[in-house]
Amino acid sequence: MTVTSHPSVYYKQNRLKQLRAFCHAAQAGSISRAAEKLFLSQPSVSLQIQALEREFNTTLFERRGPRINLTHEGKTLFELADPLVAEMDSLADIFAARCGNLESGELNIAAGESTILYILPKTIKQFAQHYPGIRLKLHNVTGRDGMSMLRDDAVDFAVGSMLEVPEDISYHPAFTYEPLLITASDHPLAKKTRIQLRDISPYGLILPPRHLSTWRIVDLVFQQHNVNYRVALEAGGWEVIKKYVELGLGISIVTSICITDCDTLAQIPLDHYFPKRSYGIVLRQGKFLAPQAKRFIEMMDPGFFQRYDKPPDHDKPSSRTIAQPAT
Repeated sequence: MTVTSHPSVYYKQNRLKQLRAFCHAAQAGSISRAAEKLFLSQPSVSLQIQALEREFNTTLFERRGPRINLTHEGKTLFELADPLVAEMDSLADIFAARCGNLESGELNIAAGESTILYILPKTIKQFAQHYPGIRLKLHNVTGRDGMSMLRDDAVDFAVGSMLEVPEDISYHPAFTYEPLLITASDHPLAKKTRIQLRDISPYGLILPPRHLSTWRIVDLVFQQHNVNYRVALEAGGWEVIKKYVELGLGISIVTSICITDCDTLAQIPLDHYFPKRSYGIVLRQGKFLAPQAKRFIEMMDPGFFQRYDKPPDHDKPSSRTIAQPAT
């Protein structure tokens, strides 16, 4: 008996490869970048996508030079296929976790310097003690780079502070910090319990680089109250800023995230002028969370999964929040 293979059977047997190529191309917005990530040639990825387009009799991408954009049909397929591909790629880890054996795998987290220094250490230590076989990778990135890594699936999730959330990203605040004025312990303002903006005006401020959100918030608040201010020093990183404040080279407006028990600085509340700052979990919409990512989030924020009706890999924010991971 002769067995004849039908082309449609061949395509269906290769469905996972096709969908994986399609999803990576959709995330990267580029055939060549998808090929690099999959360790395939560019023509191979193109052929996988073309096979899907033939089978569904549709066009999945609009090609504009090197950049590709999903069509309406492409967006529909991506919403259906992306969780399936992610679950298949994580099948070994999911199986191990269901069997109570989470001993291998990798966890990639994007975060800014403040988050890495002040929020993550406790959870990192706890996670490493419980799951020593899982490789942890912390990516110290600013807001724009963190968003790119999320969209490219280069990280499992990000942890940070957001002031505006794009449509394809979800943000789940977990911690809140108070705004403070910090000064050297012998500064003229150190003994005050309540500060007015006009009290700050004569003294030079030490602030993070101008392009970061902290500077913009400070500028906005002073403008709204028609009070002048002066920047004496621009410095990157809260530890650096605290050091120069301690030396008496200026004062600074910070959030309490960067204050530790070892600091000898004077701290005066500014919550009557500046908003509180939240930090939390940042996810790509529709992102499938691997077991190790879920375990880490549970350790960092035990009530995370109870606060949301749907699992975070299918969660969508109910309202737009105001985005830019802080320094």
